[in-house]
Amino acid sequence: SLESTITPGLFLAGEVTGFALIRTAITHGVAVAGEVADRLEGAGPSSDPELLDLVIVGAGPAGIACALEAKRRGLRAVILEQELLGGTVARYPRRKLVMTQPVELPLYGPLSRTSYTKEELMEVWEKVVHEQQLELLTECEFKGTDRAPTGEFLVYSSRGTLRAKYVCIAVGRRGTPRKLGVSGEDAPKVAYSLMDAQSYTQRRILVVGGGDSAVEAALGLAEQVGNQVTLSYRRGAFSRLKARNEARVTQAISSGHIQCLWESEVRSIAQESVEVEVKSEGIASLMRLDNDEVFVFAGGTPPFPLLERCGVSFDPADRPPPELLTDRGRGLSRALGVSLLLSLVVLGWMLAHRSYYELPPAARLSAPAHELLRPGSGMGLAFGILGALFIAANLAYLPRRSATIPFNWGSLQKWMSAHVMTGILALLAVIAHSAMSPKHTVGGHAFAGLAFLVGTGAIGRYLYSFVPHATNGRELRLDEIRARLVNLSGEWDRGQREFAERVRRELDQLVQSGQWSSSFLRRVQLLFSGERRLARTLRRLEHEAREEGLSAEHVDEVVHLARRAHREALAAAHYEDLRGLVASWRYFHRWVALLMLALVIVHIVTALQYAELFGGGHG
Repeated sequence: SLESTITPGLFLAGEVTGFALIRTAITHGVAVAGEVADRLEGAGPSSDPELLDLVIVGAGPAGIACALEAKRRGLRAVILEQELLGGTVARYPRRKLVMTQPVELPLYGPLSRTSYTKEELMEVWEKVVHEQQLELLTECEFKGTDRAPTGEFLVYSSRGTLRAKYVCIAVGRRGTPRKLGVSGEDAPKVAYSLMDAQSYTQRRILVVGGGDSAVEAALGLAEQVGNQVTLSYRRGAFSRLKARNEARVTQAISSGHIQCLWESEVRSIAQESVEVEVKSEGIASLMRLDNDEVFVFAGGTPPFPLLERCGVSFDPADRPPPELLTDRGRGLSRALGVSLLLSLVVLGWMLAHRSYYELPPAARLSAPAHELLRPGSGMGLAFGILGALFIAANLAYLPRRSATIPFNWGSLQKWMSAHVMTGILALLAVIAHSAMSPKHTVGGHAFAGLAFLVGTGAIGRYLYSFVPHATNGRELRLDEIRARLVNLSGEWDRGQREFAERVRRELDQLVQSGQWSSSFLRRVQLLFSGERRLARTLRRLEHEAREEGLSAEHVDEVVHLARRAHREALAAAHYEDLRGLVASWRYFHRWVALLMLALVIVHIVTALQYAELFGGGHG
């Protein structure tokens, strides 16, 4: 959950939760505002004009999305931002690609493209804040929060104290830039972020760090006229870069556009030079570089102490277990187990009398077991009646599922399990009723319709599992899916974080790959091909992780989580497509069921008339 377990009403969103993807941050912000609105629903406006519904700390993607959703839901919210609009994004290097996935903003709609540079995305933030007239206080430092005796939050800032019913902290994790601890690092030429690479030309530049921010800054600076760029990294190779950045910086180093000092650390910074210690084969030596500018990307000191004083715990033991997104398997497994058991009973019956069932139809008439096993009398007729009862019970699921019929006894999930079980048992009973020899009659056609219906039902149940449901069987709305996907994201940071992040990136690419269309067959094809790609990807990642020496227990845990997350992310990304797919199947399945039911009724009526005329049923 995004809510503090220590301070109810205090929420986290965005990068501070440990997930830096812009799309995830937006989902967090929307989920928090939606939860606050749900809690305040029906309460009416506050009689205190100074009491806010929500204070949002941070004007990055999560904070802006939270404020937009709050306004859409009729809440009064204020954003506090200690720097400028955009949060962490505003500090990215010029022209940095910051988003490559579909995103939708409340009150704005979907963003028109799947890829934006930093400048383009900043324009979107500025436009939406201006158009929606969001209450935004920039250059306003958040100093902490506390509870008033009356229960509301007191939010302390450099521009005064605000009072609010709820608080959402949507700040970045970087906090205060981490320094190197060497002499001269407070000189004016030392910077801890790069706003605009084009401002630097004809300069001798040292970039310190080996993460994406450092590499992107070095690449941007190396593109400018006359710059000599050196990259200092304390390790012997890059280990956590995005694939695109790694390919670009490797090429830049090979071509000589960037000089890279591996296994190096800055020891001192002077006005026109920098001293760097470089290790080669375990031997350290000092190197003096002529220098005009130093950019340090060594991370930052997270705002954890401040957040802990506000009532936020970062101890995984304090985190509640994530809410189950759905309960898809247990009821159905029980139904299939009962069906299997009864199927074995029917199979045992047929094996016990196989001497009769193996006879050709003409030879059965003189067999001793004919009166017992033929469709019109004895056990054959009993199986027919049982099959008709199972069909009737199976169809009772329809009024239970209908929104217009006031029949709400029992959970919808249990009814679905019973629907699956009775369909299978009806088919088994009818097979026994037909003496395993259905004929080219109305009854035989009804049997074929039932068999086809059970087959399409099995396929449909598989498709149905891709649309998330609540435990009562109700299909979840898109906003509910997104909120529950946020809850699920809290499990990723348990254990080996690097492997989990790698799996998450691969899943994201799988979910977004391929263009879904309105064609039923195309949707089915994409669903099945996506499942195959998922299986191949997880097998590859699992193999790589084991080769890297990760524990089997952790790998299995992450792979299991990945399967759950993939299905929920797929539902969130292709919500309408999946609903259309299930709706198309239901339409087809119901018409087949209607035809089968008509044939069964005709068969029963015909059998009854035949029995009256001849004093017995022949089937």
